[in-house]
Amino acid sequence: MKYIAHRAPAPRFPTEFRARFRELLRWRRDVRHFRTDPLPVGLVDELLDLACLAPSVGNAQPWRFVTVDDPANRAAIVTNFETANREALAGYGGERAQLYASLKLAGLREAPRHFAVFCDTETEQGQGLGRRTMPETLLYSTVLAIHTLWLAGRIHGVGLGWISILDPEAATATLKVPGTWRFVAYLCLGWPAEEHDTPELERTGWQARAEVCRQVLQR
Repeated sequence: MKYIAHRAPAPRFPTEFRARFRELLRWRRDVRHFRTDPLPVGLVDELLDLACLAPSVGNAQPWRFVTVDDPANRAAIVTNFETANREALAGYGGERAQLYASLKLAGLREAPRHFAVFCDTETEQGQGLGRRTMPETLLYSTVLAIHTLWLAGRIHGVGLGWISILDPEAATATLKVPGTWRFVAYLCLGWPAEEHDTPELERTGWQARAEVCRQVLQR
């Protein structure tokens, strides 16, 4: 049976749209300071639908979003973060340790919505296309979905914070997900308490952006 694809008219993105897209990228921030008021009903579902438009290897769509709402599970994640954060602090010394200790690195207590994002490493979707030599592309695909969610949230004024200071095995055990799912990220979503177009780590003096970030080798 021959597959006939529906061909929709290709969109045209005017100069104004391209400029606004660049602005969107500039204003996407890793948010740590959230307001506690809830997000509107239905908005998060809309954002997740947009995230699912992300590209994926072999059309595998391996991302799995787990909404973390149970107070006990949230408390376990907070404890996980605090333990990992103390261990990270111990790896620094002097003024750098003092600066690290002053940083707010998570909005776990304030953000109204929490999501753990997993990758289904044995999904049958996609029939293995494109990942037999590089199975890690399933993880890359999941990260692309997270980035798409990040941008979609920014369009609606919603902030996203990605918390990587966690023990992934402990987080996975807390959330009791299928054994084929691999932990990728823990996300906080909510209204930002403040707006900035400059990364917080740059504003606090931890690390500025590299002036030349486009590094291309010619071979």
